[in-house]
Amino acid sequence: MPMNVAGTPTSKIGVLTNLKAGGRSRKTDAVLAEAGRHAGLVHRVTPSSVEVPAAVAEFADRGIELLVVNGGDGTLQRVLTEILGHTPGWRPRIAPLRSGRTNMAALDFGASRSPVLGLRNLVEDARRGSLAPRVCSRPVLRMELTGEGTPHFGMFFGAGAVYRAIQLTHRSFPKGKAQGVLGGAVMIATFLPQLLSGRRAGVLAPDKVQLTLDEQLAGTDTYLVVAASTLDRLFLRMRPFWGEGPGPVRLTTMTSGARGIGRALPQILRGLPPTRVTDGFESCNAHEGRFRLDCGVTLDGELFAPKSERVVRLTAPERVDFLRA
Repeated sequence: MPMNVAGTPTSKIGVLTNLKAGGRSRKTDAVLAEAGRHAGLVHRVTPSSVEVPAAVAEFADRGIELLVVNGGDGTLQRVLTEILGHTPGWRPRIAPLRSGRTNMAALDFGASRSPVLGLRNLVEDARRGSLAPRVCSRPVLRMELTGEGTPHFGMFFGAGAVYRAIQLTHRSFPKGKAQGVLGGAVMIATFLPQLLSGRRAGVLAPDKVQLTLDEQLAGTDTYLVVAASTLDRLFLRMRPFWGEGPGPVRLTTMTSGARGIGRALPQILRGLPPTRVTDGFESCNAHEGRFRLDCGVTLDGELFAPKSERVVRLTAPERVDFLRA
């Protein structure tokens, strides 16, 4: 059994550091130094997401039981896709650190603001055998793009305006942290007045979507927002899901004809249904969502360019034991 520097046995812990997630920084170097303090850790550093599959395959071969992801939501999405899509029989616990451009999953699980402290505390609790209070079990989205290869796995899906807002953020801000929460907040502040004024162009141009929920056609409409997740809250602590039912896929939509947006948004972003007007806003929990659309889509920040008559199938058939870092 591997030993830490103090001579105490540790669990089989792997750390994956993706240097592309937010760029190299002092915080990244501090996490690298912390990982180096624990001789029992298996630590792999990838210069970009392209190398993530090989690193994950090595962790699987080594029988890693706890995989710490030192990156953002995009790195976590790559890791989940490799584990759930390509490594049958290996299901480690996964602990994302708050160290990327966006860290919605880590925030939702209650991760420490400091990735160094998060990693240190995880190792210490693993050493003591007291990881159980840190477990946050969540379903994981499975996104299938019909006829476009193997499924992708992640925690947040968006289409149309969500895709275009992320694309614009990447174009408008330098690579690194500015493309994350800061960029997202600037985009919201920029386009909120346009949304409230009723202007529907550019990022906020409506997209035609045919929506089927649990094999029942929900209809075809033009949408401003199509978003789904298995998280309780998104970035900036938004909770835009208030639907009921047993399905693990939490879906919220807003049509281009939605009324009373200014009155409804404060409630919606806190996870409450609009009380004064409901026309154009829908939120539900489903086992399967199927979308026929022409616009681009995103999964945890990874962008999939528009394609005519694309069919997207969203399910969440597997749960993963995440750990609060």
